[in-house]
Amino acid sequence: MKFADLGLSDELLKSVLDAGYDEPTPIQAQAIPAVLMMKDIIGIAQTGTGKTAGFVLPMIDILAHGRRRALMPRSLILEPTRELAAQVAENFEKYGKNHDLKMALLIGGVQMGDQVKALQDGVDVLIATPGRLMDLFERGKILLTGCDLLVIDEADRMLDMGFIPDIENICTKLPAQRQTLLFSATMPPPIKKLADKFLSNPKMIEVARPASTNTSIVQHKVRCSSRQKREVLRHLLKTDNVTTAIVFANRKTTVRELAKSLQSHGFAAGEIHGDMDQSSRNAELQKFKDGQITILCASDVAARGLDVKGVSHVFNFDTPWHPDDYVHRIGRTGRGGATGRAFTLVSDEDLESIENVEKLQGTKIPEFALDMGAKAEARPRAAKPEAEGAAEPKRARRGERPARAERKAPVAQEPKAEPVAEREPQAERAPRPEREARPPREPRAERAPRREPAYRDQAEPAAKPGEWNGPIPEFLAVSAL
Repeated sequence: MKFADLGLSDELLKSVLDAGYDEPTPIQAQAIPAVLMMKDIIGIAQTGTGKTAGFVLPMIDILAHGRRRALMPRSLILEPTRELAAQVAENFEKYGKNHDLKMALLIGGVQMGDQVKALQDGVDVLIATPGRLMDLFERGKILLTGCDLLVIDEADRMLDMGFIPDIENICTKLPAQRQTLLFSATMPPPIKKLADKFLSNPKMIEVARPASTNTSIVQHKVRCSSRQKREVLRHLLKTDNVTTAIVFANRKTTVRELAKSLQSHGFAAGEIHGDMDQSSRNAELQKFKDGQITILCASDVAARGLDVKGVSHVFNFDTPWHPDDYVHRIGRTGRGGATGRAFTLVSDEDLESIENVEKLQGTKIPEFALDMGAKAEARPRAAKPEAEGAAEPKRARRGERPARAERKAPVAQEPKAEPVAEREPQAERAPRPEREARPPREPRAERAPRREPAYRDQAEPAAKPGEWNGPIPEFLAVSAL
């Protein structure tokens, strides 16, 4: 089947051919005709199957007829992340170059001024993240009453990120009579409930089993300790014919540290995570696309929506906590009919997570026989003797403690003999009787009279200025008589 068989306009077909595509993917072949027939759709497809073009292409032809109005977008596409929203915007620019359509991108991390101006001029396609859309709606900067076509993309990711209440709120602001397209890699119960509530007699399109992975991706797991992960990763990057790779980690701090570590070892590495502002994230992505960096360390914020041609490898430095994220991570390679390789580094802490991934997929991920496995184990052992060598003096001292006791014994015995010889003359030189013959302590006896100011031995001394001449206190147990 060719794109020309799907009912697209000649102008759109020319754009598709100019982009280098001739045959549609399975999801495109089923979704495009249904969208052109104005039907609601539930599309279940794994990442990397071309579902973005599956709704972008027919939307361009549908929106080619009609006129735009200020603050009232004609269609709305909801995306969970800024990166995915930007990617969809790129698709519209690429395929809609022969059409007079205006588009606005509403995402966080950038100033609202240009976005509000674009809305005031009128847009045919509004691509937004739920948070920024609700913000502008509450400010009265946008009206959704003229939106006749809604696309909810990556619905299961929306669920993971807590956007379902926002989506339900947005759906209530849209016209009841509209066309709704929902795409998701999986169909958990909350998404099924959302579809039942807001879609009207939808057509179900499923091109892959939920949570299944692309067969063009060769998967491996590598057993190693947590301390060996960086060394194992560097070895694989050097030896597995890696052209461009994305390395995923669970924590933002790990992403930062990993990028710095790879850079220090001579790799052209960059990073992208949630702590970066939008301009910095865009800059890193552009460097990766341009080939200035060949390794991109990323958190799950980039797991979905990154569409970079030629990504040969995906490395899971950490096994993802949620099994579904594994499917989306490795889906960054093996895209557009190409093949890719995915490696997951599994330590003891990752065993439970990798078991959940295998349970979700229904298959065991083969273990990769790493050639440097013995070396990785040997290096720490080789390092131990060095560490031991450095500590030998201390350990030797500890081991010689019995010898110390032996040394102390003779030293303790020798002084015993010497003091005897030394003490004898001491007894001769110091005649102690002289000390006894010292004069009696007469001065002490002379001092006694100084202690005799007791009033009992004296009649009644005359009161001197400043002295007490009153009765004797009772606690002295002295009678005044």
